[in-house]
Amino acid sequence: MGHSQAQKADNRERILALAAAHIRAHGIDSLSVAPLMDAAGLTHGGFYGHFASRDALIAAAIVRALDDGAAGAAHASGGNLGEIARSYLSRRHRDSPATGCAIAAIGSETARASDVSRAAMAAQIETFIAGVRPFVADDGQAALAVSAMVGALTLARIYPDRARADSLLKAVRTAIAALDTQGSGEPGTTA
Repeated sequence: MGHSQAQKADNRERILALAAAHIRAHGIDSLSVAPLMDAAGLTHGGFYGHFASRDALIAAAIVRALDDGAAGAAHASGGNLGEIARSYLSRRHRDSPATGCAIAAIGSETARASDVSRAAMAAQIETFIAGVRPFVADDGQAALAVSAMVGALTLARIYPDRARADSLLKAVRTAIAALDTQGSGEPGTTA
């Protein structure tokens, strides 16, 4: 790969990283090409050398955000469902949407996005469910646990009352731990 091709690949990665963090923190609709390219230190005109359209950028940014979130989840997950719930339903995760789970951050917006974006999100949801499946009785409970974790994180991010948000996270952690057929027990009281 020549220098210009390597630089182009680096620039594309920088654009995608910024776009993925932006949509997780601020939502898909707020992503604007000109400020994004400025933040990347590139010209607005150079955008089309990397992406055919804003929609193509959004689809790629959703995939990147999902991949980043999945990598963080894999690193943070423990050996049982209680540990997974403790990590996922934590204050740190609640307060860090730009680096946290993209499913919780942009799931509802992705439901209205392109087929490509929805397919990428659906694949990540299925991966999350599969990761929980070994700890519960059946696929239904795995889907329930994932739905409860994503929903609780989303709701906890909405509450301006942090004590109420912490209480919600703790209640769902406890309920998720009760589903664990491996006997992980209560995932702790630290929010």
